[in-house]
Amino acid sequence: MGRLPLAVRAYPRRSPLTFAYVCLLLLTHVWVESVLPADNSAVLLRHVSTNLDNLADHPLSALFGSALFFDGTLTDVGSSSFVSTFITLCIGVAVCLARLEYRLGTARAFGVFLAGHIGATLLTALVITAALGQGWYPESVRQASDFGVSYGAQAVMAAATALLPRRTRLPWAVFVLGWPLGGADWSGPLPDFTTVGHLLAAGIGFALAPLAAGRARSGPRPRVGADRAGAPSAGAGRP
Repeated sequence: MGRLPLAVRAYPRRSPLTFAYVCLLLLTHVWVESVLPADNSAVLLRHVSTNLDNLADHPLSALFGSALFFDGTLTDVGSSSFVSTFITLCIGVAVCLARLEYRLGTARAFGVFLAGHIGATLLTALVITAALGQGWYPESVRQASDFGVSYGAQAVMAAATALLPRRTRLPWAVFVLGWPLGGADWSGPLPDFTTVGHLLAAGIGFALAPLAAGRARSGPRPRVGADRAGAPSAGAGRP
């Protein structure tokens, strides 16, 4: 059997919370896109948007509710929205977060994800506030739709740089920083606020990359069922 089928079969055991999270994101996406009436979906997504008004009115439900959805499409393959969804959901969450969970443990991996999701959101809110004062952003940005997991995904993509072979780290870092800028709209000296958020999230991820590097140098987490000498017990152990 090839390595890819084996990796797919081992995925839920190696990265159980990431696997559950990806399933949850897919379920919530189908729910808001195909089950809920369109008006109800719009109200829900407006409520979890992490714009300035929502962060001032109900910050916790906006921050954590936003992390239950992704903003994009799974069906319009030729669109830029699908490309963004593929990068965020497939590469960022399903691959990089899973890899971090396996190498760092669940708490550390999701700590990086939440640092990107929450930290970049709050820092972006400060940038928006300053930009509004300078007239660089329109006032309508206060109520803008801004939900999803992309800031967290961006942070884990950046942190996962430390797990790559040295020769691939620079090209990967360029990709992580470059893809949000590809479709950016500029307002004065600043790109649109979502691009700002992605760049800030990447900065958070790169800042946390030494955590991943340290664990990578010491090897992956001990296998389940391993004894003190490192030999797996009978019937136990990761593939």
